[in-house]
Amino acid sequence: MRRFTCILATVLLLGSTAGAQTWNPGAEPLHKKAPSVPAYMVFAGDTVSFARQDFYERMDRELIAFTYMHSTSVLMLKRSRRYFARVTPILKLYGIPDDLKYLMVIESNLDPKALSKAGAAGLWQFTKATAQGYGLEVSAEVDERYHIEKETVAACQFLNDALRKYGDWMTVAASYNAGQGGISRRREEQKQKSALDLWLPEETSRYMFRLLAAKMFFENPAAFGFEIAPGEYYPPFRPREEVKVSGPVPSLVDFALAHHTTYAALKEANLWLRDNKLTNKAGKTYTIQIP
Repeated sequence: MRRFTCILATVLLLGSTAGAQTWNPGAEPLHKKAPSVPAYMVFAGDTVSFARQDFYERMDRELIAFTYMHSTSVLMLKRSRRYFARVTPILKLYGIPDDLKYLMVIESNLDPKALSKAGAAGLWQFTKATAQGYGLEVSAEVDERYHIEKETVAACQFLNDALRKYGDWMTVAASYNAGQGGISRRREEQKQKSALDLWLPEETSRYMFRLLAAKMFFENPAAFGFEIAPGEYYPPFRPREEVKVSGPVPSLVDFALAHHTTYAALKEANLWLRDNKLTNKAGKTYTIQIP
């Protein structure tokens, strides 16, 4: 027993001196503290002031969250150039302010494979019903909620519809989370126009301030304690070729091999293909990207 105690003490001593982190109240903190809440922000051309104490505290909460969700924050930064490059030209085409790209950050953490417990899918997290309402195909073989360009077009249409109803982008953003029906009903019941002045479910209440925090985070990640070297960002995806298909594809495995790639790489490049075949009874024309 005495021998075991001595061995244990030696192991503990070695562990405490072999590069282990020890607590030192005067040492530099392990991670930079969250940035301070600014006096105001401009988002999509609208100015949001944080002079109200509840606004200040809600923004402070989200800045702290972005600072300390380390792995998620790093991954979002690394993914950002890949997906922003595909989305921002479409936003511009439909007259959507560039700041609205941060909705994808809040919705999916910039993960194109994201699927919520409620069944919302893709970067923009459309439910099946909403996706189909905006012209996206959702079936066993094809789910265009995973088609980055097509789902972005649908998101732009949703956002423009909401802007015509509400007139300001923060309320539009709230409606993206809570639904236009929910925001319209609460505006009428509470006799307020801006979603910032509504009593909302906790998720939607946080949603608007998470969006503002996301803009700050991506515009200045170093302020949150994150530094990504230029070479560490994931590069934009550029297909080797694009093949239009207007009939059935009995085997996507054989289709991939015929185009000198693997089935795995083909599926990764075309997440909207949800099966190993494309029956295409309607004779639609699909564009398949070849990596």
